[in-house]
Amino acid sequence: MATDDPFAACEEAVRRHDPDRYFAALFAPEEKRRHLFVLYALYYELAHAVAVAREPMLAAIRLAWWRETVEGARAENPREHPVAKALVETLTVQELPQALFDRMIEGWMPREAFVRAAEAEDHADATVGSLMRLGALVLSASADVRDAAIAYGLAGQRGGVWSALDTDGLARAHFAAARKAVVPKAALPALMPAALVPLYLKSPEPPLWRKQIALLSAALRGRL
Repeated sequence: MATDDPFAACEEAVRRHDPDRYFAALFAPEEKRRHLFVLYALYYELAHAVAVAREPMLAAIRLAWWRETVEGARAENPREHPVAKALVETLTVQELPQALFDRMIEGWMPREAFVRAAEAEDHADATVGSLMRLGALVLSASADVRDAAIAYGLAGQRGGVWSALDTDGLARAHFAAARKAVVPKAALPALMPAALVPLYLKSPEPPLWRKQIALLSAALRGRL
């Protein structure tokens, strides 16, 4: 994220590390994209903090640092990090509840393997769902994101904390429900990554061009 423009740094981070959300955000109004990229860059930092931590305690410490970073940005006292600096403007011009940030961060806290479907569903809704809700608010819309979030959060997840669950089956069920839901046109870019669920159920790494076609098809249909 080496750039003097924190918004440009966030956009570049999302482009490099989260192409699903990067390309979905391109379907949002231009003036809204910068704020979506800030949220998505924050989400990447949370996921990365957990992925690189060697111990659960280290992950918890890093996540606590990010919670304090969001609170500092809301108070217009940002830390020296591009995401923190860009968040100041995003939180000034957008009404984004702290509770959604807190739930998203808490959702990333390390945990034991899921043994019940409800645990995995709640985890996906807390992480992916909170991000989708924040994205919809940036787009001045609201939508029921739970099924879309759970489907996208579970698609292709195997092993580790997911080992005891049929995550593919859960993802299919929630994706079917999400496709039946009426999504406000304005909110669709925030939910659009869920349009990729069928691809992830076939392969953990679908070709980028297939994902781009799936996103474009969702945009043209006006639904997932």
